[in-house]
Amino acid sequence: MRSELKLLLAGVSATALSACTPVDAGFGEAYRYDMAIQTINPDPVYPADGAKPGDHGEKAAKATERYRKGQTKPVQRDSISSGSGSSSSGGNGQ
Repeated sequence: MRSELKLLLAGVSATALSACTPVDAGFGEAYRYDMAIQTINPDPVYPADGAKPGDHGEKAAKATERYRKGQTKPVQRDSISSGSGSSSSGGNGQ
């Protein structure tokens, strides 16, 4: 009986003391911020000639047909010009 009374008193005390803790108005703000910055673009703008959600594949079929016939545009490579610099090896002299 005595241990039950102590347990009941401890539970009531813990409940009463928990009501005294201040509630932070910004609680969970970091979580909400992290969720917001992970949203890529909630309202994307698609190019007029680009694929859009819901396209039925007509553009993909035409592109595949051009590829098969060899009518694709050649890939243009960007030239990389290096400024003044030196090349060195990180070896041990062998």
